[in-house]
Amino acid sequence: MRKLLLTGCLALTCWMAQAQADKKPHTFTLSKSDFLLDGKPYQLISGEMHPARIPKEYWRHRIQMAKAMGCNTIAAYIFWNYHEQTEGTFDFKTANRDIAEFIRTCQEENMWVLLRPGPYVCAEWEFGGLPPYLLRTPDIKVRCMDPRYIAAVERYVKALAQEVKHLQVTKGGPILMVQIENEYGSFGNDRNYLLHLRSIWDQQGIEVPYYTADGATAYMLEAGSIPGAAIGLDSGSSDNDFAAATRQNPDVPAFSSESYPGWLTHWGEKWAKPGIKGISNEVKYLMDHHRSFNLYVIHGGTNFGYTAGANSGGKGYEPDLTSYDYDAPINENGDTTAKYMALRNLIGSYLPKGKKLPKIPAAIPTITIPEVQLQAYSSIWEHLPQAIPSIQPKTFEAYGQDYGFMLYKTKLIGHKSGKLTITDLHDYATVFLNGKYIGKLDRRLGERTIDIPKSDVKDPVLEILVEGMGRINFAQYLIDRKGITDRVTLNGMTLMNWEVFGLPMTEPFITQLTASKAEADKPGQYFKGKFTLAKAGDTYIDMNAYKKGLVWVNGHNLGRYWEIGPQKRLYCPAGWLKNGENEIVIFDLHQTAAAPVTGQKTME
Repeated sequence: MRKLLLTGCLALTCWMAQAQADKKPHTFTLSKSDFLLDGKPYQLISGEMHPARIPKEYWRHRIQMAKAMGCNTIAAYIFWNYHEQTEGTFDFKTANRDIAEFIRTCQEENMWVLLRPGPYVCAEWEFGGLPPYLLRTPDIKVRCMDPRYIAAVERYVKALAQEVKHLQVTKGGPILMVQIENEYGSFGNDRNYLLHLRSIWDQQGIEVPYYTADGATAYMLEAGSIPGAAIGLDSGSSDNDFAAATRQNPDVPAFSSESYPGWLTHWGEKWAKPGIKGISNEVKYLMDHHRSFNLYVIHGGTNFGYTAGANSGGKGYEPDLTSYDYDAPINENGDTTAKYMALRNLIGSYLPKGKKLPKIPAAIPTITIPEVQLQAYSSIWEHLPQAIPSIQPKTFEAYGQDYGFMLYKTKLIGHKSGKLTITDLHDYATVFLNGKYIGKLDRRLGERTIDIPKSDVKDPVLEILVEGMGRINFAQYLIDRKGITDRVTLNGMTLMNWEVFGLPMTEPFITQLTASKAEADKPGQYFKGKFTLAKAGDTYIDMNAYKKGLVWVNGHNLGRYWEIGPQKRLYCPAGWLKNGENEIVIFDLHQTAAAPVTGQKTME
């Protein structure tokens, strides 16, 4: 009888997924134990993907892939800092920022939407989605009722609500629920803050149900949930997990808001590749018990540019890879995996007799690119901006810079050699004395001191080139300013009177970069090459011949590479390539000699 009931419910689930494309208003409400779509129990089978991590031209393909795996819903994080890159100016139109179009595309593909707008999202994304301009306020507190933070949040919510409120299910759109904050019980206990967020959304015309998402432990659920909101469990995979949600609030339904098919990977680690058995067992449990769930993530995409975040776990600072493949069922370039096929077969086994899942969309074509010969083109040393005089070094944010690199330069007066200490380095530095490279410092390894050798120069010149990597996106160390956060000492003496040069290395800067007579033996070099394609296609730029830096193809920032791996190839979508001549520019912190690169069809 239970099997017949579940089969019938899934049949209803599939039918309603088709019916929602009618663009007529529907109701979505909460009972004590079920989600109710037009008054009838409905099982959410959701796959998460993030429009900011996917080229816009592939949105529909990825949504269709999720549908073909058995999903009826798409969950989507919205990254605040991707849409308000300049304080007070919002962009919901350019590139892959048109959130309303992404949601409409979901509806056109007969998929419902769970909207996860933050303002904080975690997501292994830079600063958890919060805009770095907040960090220009020295004593700001985030994710609480700090009035300066709240004023920015209110501005964001009002702007985003204008884009999405007409797409709620009650207005004929696909949005079923909106999440309040994210895993707040892992961070704080300001219930006033969570209730205020809900109030802001209410005031902006959001009328669908809300939900929260937290680990399935009592203290997290107590601190992170609010009355009347459905309880998301990260993850919910057992009777005990759902019982914990019921104890927290017996009057609302619970679901597994993040069931994990894969996992994240940091630089210097082995690829995280969880097996198929664990997620298959979890999905079987959820299907057998007719529990709604969201697969985090069904497709990860890519942390292009400077968008990768970082963790601060037991190893200290742990920056995330450029790839967000996540060992997800749909891989980084949108193809199926063994995990995809296993989950598709499992979910499909619950369909009524005679019903089939949609056909799997054709894979996006991939190409190889033969060796591209690069040449030394220029260096940062020939393209320094006007110096900013500073008594002591300050952070990127203090100089109004969000991302990239910063050069700190001073003369050594008094002590000329000895133990140099940076308090504190965020995140990676190459150190030079009188123009000669003497070593690197890596926050990830806890490195903050280096020996300065003796020289025969009367007033030796010290240069520290600092790379700001991803800001921490989880737990208690979110306030993660970049650069030199306090001071530099030599044998205990604080070094004063610096010249500071901001090097944000934006995409417009790279496209306007001019050739110069580079200092060939001083690291900090740009390399450039051209290649011709008969037909563009997705590819992975193989960076095995380089050490640490960034890659731009036709002006598009593919993200960071690093010889420590595990990632050695960067995904380049076809839309960033051209039929005919293409250009690649590489900035490397250590490499001084040009080497060729190739384009490969796969990540590994």
